[in-house]
Order: sequence, then structure tokens, then C-alpha cells
Amino acid sequence: MAFDPVQKILAIGTQTGALRLFGRAGVECYCQHESGAAVIQLQFLINEGALVSALADDSIHLWNLRQKIPAILHSLKFNRERITYCHLPFQSKWLYIGTERGNIHIVNVESFTLSGYVIMWNKAIELSTKTHPGPVVHISDNPMDEGKLLIGFECGVVVLWDLKSKKADYRYNYDEAIHSVAWHHEGKQFVCSHSDGTLTTWNVRAPAKPGQIITPHGKQPKDGKKPEPCKPILKVEYKTTRAGDPFMVLSGGLSYDTVGRRACLTVMHGKSTAVLEMDYAIVDFLTLCETPYPNDFQEPYAVVVLLEKDLVVIDLGQIGYPIFENPYPLTIHESPVTCCEYFADCPDDLIPALYSVGSRQKRQGYSKKEWPISGGNWGQVMKCLIHAQLSITWTVFSAMILTFSFPPLKVMLQVLYKLKTAKVFERARGKEEKPSTDIVEEDPFAIQTLSWCPESRMLCVAGVSAHVIVYRFSKQEITTEDVQLLEVRMQCEFSDVDSPDPGGEQTPTLPTSGAPSSPQETEPPTQPSTGSNSTDGPRDNIPCLQVRSSPLKQSPGYQVELVIQLVWVSGEPPQQITSLAINSSYGLVVFGNSNGLAVVDYLQKTLLLNMGTSELYSPSDHHQRQPRSPRKARQPSGALCDSNDGSNPSEDRCKSPTSGKPQYAKDNSFTRSRSSSVTSIERESREAISSFHFCESFPRKTDSLVSPCLLVGTTQGSVMMVAVGLPPAGDQRLQQPVGISSCGTLVRLKGGILTMALLDSTGALLPPSYESWYDPNASDEEKEKSRRRRPASLPSSQEGQDSQFAVVCSEKQAKVVALPSQTRIYKHNITETSFVLRADVVQMAGANCIACFCANGHIMTLSLPSLRPLLDVNYLPLTDMRIARTFCFSNLGQALYLTSPTEIQRITYSQETCDNLQEMLSELFTPVETPEAPNRGFFKGLFGGGAQSLDREDLFGETAAGKASRSLAQHIPGPGSMEGMKGAASGVVGDLARARIALDERGQKLGELEERTAAMMASAESFSKHAHDMMLKYKDKKWYQL
Repeated sequence: MAFDPVQKILAIGTQTGALRLFGRAGVECYCQHESGAAVIQLQFLINEGALVSALADDSIHLWNLRQKIPAILHSLKFNRERITYCHLPFQSKWLYIGTERGNIHIVNVESFTLSGYVIMWNKAIELSTKTHPGPVVHISDNPMDEGKLLIGFECGVVVLWDLKSKKADYRYNYDEAIHSVAWHHEGKQFVCSHSDGTLTTWNVRAPAKPGQIITPHGKQPKDGKKPEPCKPILKVEYKTTRAGDPFMVLSGGLSYDTVGRRACLTVMHGKSTAVLEMDYAIVDFLTLCETPYPNDFQEPYAVVVLLEKDLVVIDLGQIGYPIFENPYPLTIHESPVTCCEYFADCPDDLIPALYSVGSRQKRQGYSKKEWPISGGNWGQVMKCLIHAQLSITWTVFSAMILTFSFPPLKVMLQVLYKLKTAKVFERARGKEEKPSTDIVEEDPFAIQTLSWCPESRMLCVAGVSAHVIVYRFSKQEITTEDVQLLEVRMQCEFSDVDSPDPGGEQTPTLPTSGAPSSPQETEPPTQPSTGSNSTDGPRDNIPCLQVRSSPLKQSPGYQVELVIQLVWVSGEPPQQITSLAINSSYGLVVFGNSNGLAVVDYLQKTLLLNMGTSELYSPSDHHQRQPRSPRKARQPSGALCDSNDGSNPSEDRCKSPTSGKPQYAKDNSFTRSRSSSVTSIERESREAISSFHFCESFPRKTDSLVSPCLLVGTTQGSVMMVAVGLPPAGDQRLQQPVGISSCGTLVRLKGGILTMALLDSTGALLPPSYESWYDPNASDEEKEKSRRRRPASLPSSQEGQDSQFAVVCSEKQAKVVALPSQTRIYKHNITETSFVLRADVVQMAGANCIACFCANGHIMTLSLPSLRPLLDVNYLPLTDMRIARTFCFSNLGQALYLTSPTEIQRITYSQETCDNLQEMLSELFTPVETPEAPNRGFFKGLFGGGAQSLDREDLFGETAAGKASRSLAQHIPGPGSMEGMKGAASGVVGDLARARIALDERGQKLGELEERTAAMMASAESFSKHAHDMMLKYKDKKWYQL
């Protein structure tokens, strides 16, 4: 890490060679070194708009931060020595570089050339020393004398080197290895941290022994012996204050008997010692101070701690050292993400509503001060928000994070709201009280899929324990006495089930083993009051999780409307839910798995349909499959797996890891790795539901008016149409039943169905109808004012003329079908050698298209409705399941995915966005005057007690030091950028204009000065004349005549 105390910018380097630059909330920049080597150290040119990075491949780079996209100006690659430490003094252009051999080289950061001045290790240590001192682990100059350089070697030797005389003034020896060194601002003493957990304080003029030795976390024996050794103190910083005791901040140094204790940061202030535990291992820390001058009182006010998965800033100015509330969502979730969705162009009132309820969730105990990293400026587009974008991430532990982002691609997200679904269920208090399910051994509350309607704010989530939760958004706090529960019994044996009449308009006869048709707190009345879960018989009618029986206090935000649970059937656990959809206009929730699908009316809290997949096919459909029992083989859990229970000799289809709809995996790698050619010879025995789409369309070929419909997609490539008959709105909607009827197969494709959409005759997208949001806990009058159904377009179809297009995309193909004739008009084979992981119908550049992400890393777009290929870019090959699970497209040519367990990567495939990127990005560098140097005082200036300056140019320049060896390092010119050249050109033009204006002003001032000078000369001549006349008048007179 590095921090610019004047610009207030923080820089972080990663193991993959990336640079993250942070300023105020909303100012962030991401850069990447081409080599990909780990960043080992960063050094700011304070208030100069530049940054030096040192990499593990022994190269150093100079970054220009004065442009919106930082670029490398110079690079220097060392060939014979490895870089271990760098130091750049404040307001200096000479960079000290320590190497593994113990030598120190000096680089001019303006030209990035090596100086001939070299400090060799054998000159620094004593001649009597027979062993190599080890790599250089520290370099710093004396705060009060720039001509004295302090060099720390790994073996424990510290040398104070005189740059002018080129010899060592003092040598300080200690038995333990050194990890870091910190100066007192007066330059009279320094502190070293060692590998045995000790801190040694040395007086500069007393090298014989340390002035003080302390072990912060060591146990002091009573007999005066040496304390027991502790873990190494990896870093120490020593900061002084004017009004009180100095601060000493250190990481590590804990006792060895604290096994399993989390990483700690220790703050020592006067006689008090505070140990601050961190959630993750400490990578680095920096103490933020008021002044950039090392020879002044530092006045520390905060400590930035970089953890492996987080960034923490501690307030040193308040009692208890509280942390600042972090505006950067570096850790957007507390556990692995299982589901991610991206929404653009959300309603205008949605972001403020989520922010208002999310702000009440903030934890107490944060510092009341402003975030100290406050540099940079927002981009132009940031200042005037054009469209709101939301992303929803779901984690293993059932936590939902709603994050809001501004249009600029390199502007960070902001966490708005968090929701934990586990509060709805009873938690097991011990191992003996495990949930009555073995679908997953751990994390029974993990989220698998979600469906969200931004307009109505209705939210529906499905978990790995075969449960679905419906949420409503409310701004008022309520207490729910009894959580509404609906239990559904889904199985794959249909021997006693009547197939639905495809020509009927009413609700088909439900299976006799169907679920209850009203909300239940216990088991349905047709079943025993308690499920069978004894050792004498198989489990039956038992849900996987137990819904909370005590009153549930629900804070403002998303509140539980209904809980739906699948139950065990004759000893077999319910299959996990593979697809989910909710429609606020219809008041329906539909979900499916490998057994079939179920439609629930969440307004009446009733089950409308519980049907196997094979029953969706009409009797005359040649694609109809014979139902099979799932009990021949149990489906394994906790991994990506297929729902195989046998083979089907009549079916031979290509299958991808997503066509069996993956279950939650505990790691980020493929549990099963198979290519398309291998999966093509597998025989699928069960057809699962893979996708849903609510729409207003023509259920049958003979229909001339649109009506509510449901498109159902399966893993075998079938798309079925289901008609929905809704009662009139108002009280009748809450009293009369909803009619559901299957209308047979619409179209067939290769591979599992991924997405479906509807277009009108002009090619415009027809979104599902929705109901505007209203607060369910508000008064009836307010509900009626805001509760209105969005008017759906009702295009009519003349005989022989189609007025809609159904767009269907699978893992292999895309097809466009005309409605109501159900005629295929376009077809495109997306890939033959791979398969599509994610597909979405999105809007870009004023038109609609299909965006696809394939397993081979290609991003493709197809025009609609013609399905012409528009884009095919090899972006990112699929390396782990995290990308496949979280990749999603959105409008305006944007997409996102989780590039690591803690980072969301936003990308764009839109040329328009790339063209406007300069205006979108924020500015890192802002012109700020450097603070004045500390006043030396009268006596210090008189007797020479102040800081001593050094003309480094005379020492390190080519004239005095000569040229360095060409074979030592290779200079590589930076690639720069067009923006840099434009910025330089505009800077030159601006400088010329300013110079011309200054010249004109100078000429005007010179003219005024000339006029004043002439006036003064006239006045002088007048005075001279009067003086001469006076002299003549009194020339010949005596003194007594005056």
C-alpha cells in the first residue's frame, strides 16, 4: 500500500499485478501491469500525480496519475539483482532501491535512469564481518539530515550511511533479524522490529547497544530473565504528536501460545496498549498523518489496514479506536456468492427507497468522522446521474446484498441493503438438533436462484433446502405472529394422475398427491398431522427446514409474505429448485425442478398447479416423454451433479453442467469436468424445468387476442405454453380461483433452455406486465391510490397474420417463432463445440439483441429478430464455477461477474460506452498546494539545529557519479496513451494561453509603472526648483537676520 497525504489517494497492489487506486466515495481506478507479477511495494511522488511500483519480477514502473486512465511512463527491468525494498524521499527525484545482494542503487525518477552512485554491501558493513548481511529490508533518510541514509539488513545489522563522504558513520548490531525500521521525527532515535517479537529503540549516537528493548506481547519473567520469544513483528511505525505521547503501531508479535488467534494490530499510546483483532490476515498497514514532512510532528489520525479480503481504517482520535464506515464494497458479502443478477434502468424512486431502509441497518460503533481518504473528483456523468443500476448478490448464508452503481464502468458499487432469509427458519442449536434434511450437509439456507420485479419491488428467492420465500417491500416495521406457510408435495410418479386437458380453460385436476391449497402452519389435513420421521418407516410429508413458530419482528424493507416448502415423499428428499419466476401483475409465483413445476397464488396463499414435466406435453405431442420414478437412484448433494436415475435409449442429447441445473457447490471448481463431446453421449433420464417467462401472448394457434401466459423451458430444449385465466381485479381476484391450463409444446431446441422473451411486430421488446409498488402496511386509501396494474398492450391478430415473436435461446441454439401461428422464422446455431452458460435479451444502442456468454470464453451478440451475429469476442475462458454462476448481462451493453470471492468485475461490450469512457471516469489528481515546511525556529536556525538539506544532484548526477553499468538494468519506455498525448497537448496550449495572458498583464502593469514614474519625476523636479529658490532667498543673510 501507499498513501499520498496531500492528494488523499490510496494505492493498493495485488498478487496478480493489479493496482487499485481509491479516493473519495465514487472515485476508484483499476490498472494492470502487463507482466502480471506481484506488486511488492508502492511509492507515491507526493502531490506530483505519479506513482512508482516495484514488482516481483525485479522491475519498477512510473505511473502517470494526472490522466483519467493512468499509464506507465517509464519502466526499468533489473537483470542481475532482485529488488527487495524501495524508498523515495519527500520532494526528491532520486529513488533508492535495495536488492537481495545487499546493494543499493539510485534511480532518477524523471528519466528512469540509473545513477553511477552505488552503495555496496561490503562497504556498508564492518570489514571484520565474515558473513553476508542478507537482503536490504529497509531504507530511509534521517528526517533531520538528508545526507544520512539508514540501511537495514535482514541479519540484524543497521548502518547509518553518509552520502557525501560515502562511508558508514555508525553500525548497529542485534542478534535477531530485522523486519522494519521507523524513525522518530527529530532524527535522534529509531525503532526496529525483530523476528523474536521484540522492539529495539536505538539512539543514533550510541550504536553499542539499544537504548530500550521491549516485547509488547511477551510474558515478563519475575527472575529478570529474557522474555519468551514471540512471533515476528512484521512492521512497526513510530508517529509523534505535539500534545501527547507518541503512537507506536505494529502488526504481529503475538505470543506463540495464542494458537488459532486471529491476526491483530497493536496500538501503543503512552502506557496503554490496545490489541485490535482482524477478521483476516494482515497484509500491510499505513498510519495516516497530517503532514507529509518527516521532520515535523506527525499527528497521526488514522491507520489503514489492508487485510486479505477487506480494507479497514481505524480512527486514532477517538477512545476505543473505532473503525470508519467503509464506502468501498471490497467485501460485498460474508460468504461465497451463489447467485448474482444485474438490473439497469431501475425506477427512479427505487434507489432512495432502498437507501432509506438500508441506512437503518448500519451497525453502531463506527467513527463519526468523515472518511479520511477523500482525494479525486467525480466524472462529469457521475455528477448528473443518468440511469440507476442495481446488482443483487446472494450468498451461502442466505444474505442478500443490493448494490447500487453509477454509470461509469470504473466507479465502485455502493451497498444499499442487506437481507437475511435465515431469520424465517428455526436454527439448530446443536449437532443433535440438525434440520430434518440431508440434501446438503452444511449451509441449508444457501440461496440458489431469485426473481425480482423492480417496479413492484416483489422479491422471490429459492434455497438449496427446496424452499421458496416471497417478500414484499414495506417502509413500516411490523411483527408477524404466524409466518404464512404452504407445503407442496412434488413427485415424479403419475400413475394415479389425470393428464390435463390441453383444450380446457379451467384449472386441471391436480395430482392426488398434491400439496395443500391453503397456507398451513402444520401438515395438510389430508395427511397425518405430523410427518413420519421414525426409524420404523421412511420420512414423509416433512419439510427440510422448520419455519419459525415464534413472532417474527420485521424491520422496514423486505418482509416475508409467504414461505413455500417442498416436503419429503415416501423417504425421498425433495429435488432442489432449478428455476423460479414471479409476476406482480398476476400475483403468481412459479417454480420448477426435475420433478415438474408448481404455480402458487401468493395473494390467496393457494397452490394452483402441481404438475410433472411430462404432463405439460399435449397427448398429440410427439415430444411427450413417459414418466419415470426417481427412486432408482438418489441424487447426490452438495456438488454439481446430474439428476440421473437411468438411461433412455431413445434420447441422446448434448448436456452442459448447467442443463442439469447445478446445485450449490462448496468450492469454486467444477465437481465434474466434461467437454461437450463427452456429455453428448450421456443419456438423460429426467427432464427438469430450466426457465420461466410470464407474458401476454397467444396461448394457442387459434387465438386472436392476447391473454396472460407462462412460457416454460426445460433442460431437454422444449418450450411449452401455459395459459393463465385471471379473475377480474379487486375483491374478485382475492376470492375466485385462477385458471391454469397447459397448451402443449411451442418449439424445440438443442440443449437446455436459458432465456425467453417476447417481441411485437416491430421488433420492440414486450416486458412482462407488473403492478406498481404500494406499501402493504399502509392505509387502504393509500393502497388504492398507488395500487394499479400496469396496462398491458392488447394487440389483436388478424387471421393469417402474426403480431408477436417469441425469442428462445438454449445452450446451443436460438430461434424466433411467430405467434399465434407458432411458425419458426429464424434459427441460428450459436456454438457446436461449446455451450452457452448465460444468455439474456438486452437493449443496446436503441435496439434489442441476445447476449451470450459461452464456456469457451466467447461473448456473442445476435440481432433480433433476424438472429444475425453482431459480435463474437474471445473474452474470458471459463476457469471456475464462480464465473458461470454469477455472470449476467444487462442493458446498455454491460455485464458483470465475480472475478474473485470478494470482487465484482463490470465489463462493457458497447462501443458507445467505450467512446464516452473519458467523460465517465473520475479524476485522481487534483491541483493542491503542498503544505508549508515546518518552521525551524530562531534558535535552531541560528545554531544549526534544524533539518539539513542535501543537493542530491551533485552527488548522484552523471557529472559527479558517472554512468551506471548498462547490463545492470534495462530501460523500457512506457506505452503512454492517446489521452496522455491529448492531455499533454492541451496542457501545452493552456500553458501558452496563460503565458500570453500573463504577458499582457505584465505589459499593462509596466505601462502603469511608467506613468507613475513620470509623475514622480515631475514632482521631484518641482521640489528641486522650490528648494533652489529657497536657497537663493536666504543665501547672503546672516544667521541673526533670519
